[in-house]
Amino acid sequence: MEAGGGSESPDEPKKGKSKTPRKPKESILKQKSPAEFFAENKNIAGFDNPGKCLYTTVRELVENSLDSAESISELPVVEITIEEILKTKFNSMIGLVDRERVDEELYDDYETAKAREKRLAKEARAQEIQAKNAALGKKGREPAASKGMKGRGEASFYRVTCKDNGKGMPHDDIPNMFGRVLSGTKYGLKQTRGKFGLGAKMALIWSKMSTGLPIEISSSMKGQNYTSFCRLDIDIHRNIPHIHIQEKRDNKDLWHGAEIQVVIEGNWTTYRSKILHYMRQMAVITPYAQFLFKFVSDTPDKNITIRFSRRTDVMPPVPLETKHHPSAVDLLLIKRLIAETAKQNLLQFLQHEFVNIGKSFAERLIGEMGPEFSPKMSVKSLTSQQIVRIHQLFRQAKFDDPSGDCLSPAGEYNLRLGIIKELHPDMVATYSGSAQVFEGHPFIVEAGVSIGGKDVKQGLNIFRFANRIPLLFEQGADVVTRTALKRINWNSYKINQTQDKIGVFVSIVSTKIPFKGTGKEYIGDDISEIASAVKSAIQQCCIQLKSKIVKKIQAREQQERKRNLSRYIPDATNAIYNVLKEMAQVHASKKKRHDCEDAEILSKVSARLITNETLRDKLAEHVEQVDHEMAMEYATQSGASAEPKEEMYIQSLDATDNFTDFQSPLFVFRLIC
Repeated sequence: MEAGGGSESPDEPKKGKSKTPRKPKESILKQKSPAEFFAENKNIAGFDNPGKCLYTTVRELVENSLDSAESISELPVVEITIEEILKTKFNSMIGLVDRERVDEELYDDYETAKAREKRLAKEARAQEIQAKNAALGKKGREPAASKGMKGRGEASFYRVTCKDNGKGMPHDDIPNMFGRVLSGTKYGLKQTRGKFGLGAKMALIWSKMSTGLPIEISSSMKGQNYTSFCRLDIDIHRNIPHIHIQEKRDNKDLWHGAEIQVVIEGNWTTYRSKILHYMRQMAVITPYAQFLFKFVSDTPDKNITIRFSRRTDVMPPVPLETKHHPSAVDLLLIKRLIAETAKQNLLQFLQHEFVNIGKSFAERLIGEMGPEFSPKMSVKSLTSQQIVRIHQLFRQAKFDDPSGDCLSPAGEYNLRLGIIKELHPDMVATYSGSAQVFEGHPFIVEAGVSIGGKDVKQGLNIFRFANRIPLLFEQGADVVTRTALKRINWNSYKINQTQDKIGVFVSIVSTKIPFKGTGKEYIGDDISEIASAVKSAIQQCCIQLKSKIVKKIQAREQQERKRNLSRYIPDATNAIYNVLKEMAQVHASKKKRHDCEDAEILSKVSARLITNETLRDKLAEHVEQVDHEMAMEYATQSGASAEPKEEMYIQSLDATDNFTDFQSPLFVFRLIC
């Protein structure tokens, strides 16, 4: 190329343009701890944003408290407090001195003078237009709320405290129960409230991410004369607890239970209604518990105190751990059961590690597996191919369905009582279905439908529960919502879907709740067994309500008919009396003679023994008698079929109790032994 800047030759290489290709960085094998995984994917556990984090923290602590109290058959008493912490107080807690801004333009909420002038002028114009409209008596649109200055705003911090009267925790186990992810007491095949088994551990991880402050735990078990106090946080990268303080303190009051305190970033303003709605629904499904909820702020107007009182002392039985159903196991689970079993041979292994496999049926299964299998062969000696053969046979063979004895539904009585306690409806019907099965897992559906009530909107108000916990998010895709909206013909039950205030309550309990989505906030509509059971339970409630609604309509029609008849009594009385007076005058003048009976009536009219008033009383009495006879006739025809018969059952309690409860959906009769 010439100095004058002529064109480059195509064959001539470009100078200064060539780059040495970058060598790809050698990949290094890394490993993440469970705590690190959940810290990076906190939305999976329901910690999507600060507001949702506050809600999920409250929910996890409340549910842990209920589980703890129910595990020792103690009527739960749960106190939950959310204390707002202002920035100044938070900074003093962590030892940080407040500092004034020096470079205003550095901050995200900085607003230039021109932008501020423009915003204020716009607000002034809007106020002027509103004032003119008000002077002319026009109804103008409400001015949009001022967006104010751009900016993310300052973080809000809250101290969440939950205290209960539950089982408490062993002193030495507390650090691992809170500071080690995926360690806990709820693992196993049984009905549990938890969704991931994380509980308060995720609240601790969020606390470490948002505030850096540790969690504080006080706990004492029944009969202990000391209280365990522990302040700790979590080493996220190693998934181990980092203990600040762990000590034993005097327990003079012999209190038992746990008190957990954690400081987190949150958003009370946006999630206030969700948290209060959650507490109200929890009071519906657990009327045997007592809740005290407090929100404490430096601004007195924002303070809230709500008490959800206990309405019954009848508790559901504690859920039992059960064995796996053969049709619901996979290869990995079979291998784990073989590794953990204490049984020596294959026959004993099949009998004792799975439900619904008796000795004779186990022998038939072993015979079907092939000649290389025998009842006495060591279960530990099974090869991978033999385990695959067992798994294939489990998937193809026909087994009896598992029973629902291991499940603990709320109970029809408790569900009805909870609905009445919180909603005060005009009428309510409840139904509890029998145990059914999907994919080898037993489940029970309970439902309630109410009409009218306090703080209930017109139309369908749907309340969903899974293993006795409320589900508040992603309602539209849930099997309960879709069934109530699309598969129930409400008009056929004399219920107006748009005008009536309808409450639909559905509670599903199972050893495995088939949640959908990462947040586990709704139950899918794709499991036909559950969808069918939900529809049937709601329909049974509607059938009960229909008979009550029909009775109500008939009573209203009866009153209307009686009112209409009574309205014409004065006119009819006057007309009849005038006719009788004229006839009496004719009879007295002997122009026309009447029979003895008629003559007697006419003479009473002449003697004023029969007057306008006596006729009016007789007619009113007759209307009342006819109305009563029609009501009696209806009651005789309908009889006992008007109300569905409810079975009564005996619920066995703990061996130490000296009473027995006879329960029905309408009442509980307690027999003291």
